[in-house]
Amino acid sequence: MVALTSDRNTQQAAGDLRTGNVAASQLIYAGALVMRNAAGTLVKASTATGLIGVGRAEERVDNASGDAGDKQLRYRPGIYRFANSASGDLITAADIGAVCYAVDDQTVAKTHATNTRSPAGVVDDVDDLGVWVRVDAALTKAALS
Repeated sequence: MVALTSDRNTQQAAGDLRTGNVAASQLIYAGALVMRNAAGTLVKASTATGLIGVGRAEERVDNASGDAGDKQLRYRPGIYRFANSASGDLITAADIGAVCYAVDDQTVAKTHATNTRSPAGVVDDVDDLGVWVRVDAALTKAALS
C-alpha cells in the first residue's frame, strides 16, 4: 500500500460488544470472565498461563463437545465486579491500578502465583463485595509492559 492521496472512508468498529470464536471443549457461562488463549480463541478464565482477559461473557455458549471455532461468543470489555481471592492473594485498595490475575471464571487474585496465572485485567476499585476489574486486553498488555 502507498500513502493516501485523497480522502478515505476508514472503517470503524463502533460500540463495545465483540464476538469471537470459542476454543474447543469450553462451556462459558453468561457473566463469566473471558480470556483469549495463544491460538486466539476464547476460553473461560482459569488458573493457567498464556491467556489474557478480554471481557465478560454476554451469553452462555456450550462448545464442550465442539472444535475450536464451532461456536462464537459475544463478550464485552469493560469494568466488572469479580470475587476477590483469599489470604495472601487478597486484593486491597492499595492495588488499584495494578494488574490482577485470573483464578477462575469469577475470581481474581493479586499475584500470578509463581507464574501459574494469567492477567485478567487492571484493578479499578475494591469493595466489600469484590474487585472491580477493567477487562481490556490492550490495556492489560500495556500495563504489563
